[in-house]
Amino acid sequence: MWKVDRTLFLLICCVVVVFSADCSVSDVGIYELKVGSFSVKLTNWGAGIVSVVLPDKDGKLDDIVLGYDSLDDYKNDKTYFGAIVGRVANRIGGAKFTLNGTLYKLAANDGKNTLHGGVKGFSDVLWKVSKHQKTGSSPHITFFYQSYDGEEGFPGGLIVTVTYTITGHNLLVKMVAKATNKPTPVNLAQHTYWNLAGHNSGNILNNQVQIFGSKITEVDKDLIPTGKILPVKNTPYDLLKPTVISSKIKELGKGYDINYCIDNFDSSRKMKTAAFVHDKKSGRRMEVVTDQPGVQFYTGNYIKDVKGKGGFVYQEHAGLCLETQNYPDAVNHPNFPSEIVVPGKQYKHLMLFKFSIQA
Repeated sequence: MWKVDRTLFLLICCVVVVFSADCSVSDVGIYELKVGSFSVKLTNWGAGIVSVVLPDKDGKLDDIVLGYDSLDDYKNDKTYFGAIVGRVANRIGGAKFTLNGTLYKLAANDGKNTLHGGVKGFSDVLWKVSKHQKTGSSPHITFFYQSYDGEEGFPGGLIVTVTYTITGHNLLVKMVAKATNKPTPVNLAQHTYWNLAGHNSGNILNNQVQIFGSKITEVDKDLIPTGKILPVKNTPYDLLKPTVISSKIKELGKGYDINYCIDNFDSSRKMKTAAFVHDKKSGRRMEVVTDQPGVQFYTGNYIKDVKGKGGFVYQEHAGLCLETQNYPDAVNHPNFPSEIVVPGKQYKHLMLFKFSIQA
């Protein structure tokens, strides 16, 4: 009898140990990738970027992304600093859509609309770390999240992985999702706020920006697409040539917050350059390359009195976002590229940040 009890006891102990080990992997933490003087820190809360440190033209190291010192601040963040946003990034008008004859009502968290996945999107959940190699020729980390059927109102289960890899001074982000049992819309985006002069250097208005999009998706007063695709020519949205942000931003009121349709996008989804950003003071230059049809350019218009790293207080235009994506509200506009993923098919989103120095 003792042998049976003892065996059962040992089995229970093993289960407890395995369960505890699994729980420890799921704890919120900071993870680093590093090659030489280039380092990236990430967190499994929202699978987000916490810092990107690299040298300027004089070799001075700076952290060039906005963020916080405390993990608790990321849990309470309302700005989406550094996070992966989804299941559907950007806005869904009226917090609803119809798919295959069924009306789905979503969680509304932006007035009557859905923004970045709802009240608790992918930016506000704990991801598991499935792989992590801190150093070497290609340091990388993979975050894993399983979204349940009905989460924030979206249909079907979804298995999602996000992998960050650095090589040289490049950061590759690979987002993959698989629908488990029902067709569902998917549009993931990486929501880092960049300031190439350093996160605590002030605003980004003197940065030069070039976006390879000759058209935008028109939006209404609530930033919901109307369905029209308009040319940027002779408007403040024309950034086809390198343009200092401050030279046109006043014509837009608060600033830029619009989706650009990337030129020459086709169904083959080949990687294309979406944008360049250049900070003359530091010499840092960032190229954004992607396989997605759109890129949201946002100039941090609603940042106000946000206490960030080292106690620095971020204000309006403290950073800029270049979020490669499908067109916003595509699920309600048949003329936009489809964002519906069906079981057996895979959603994939690649974006590459290439950093360099330009005098």
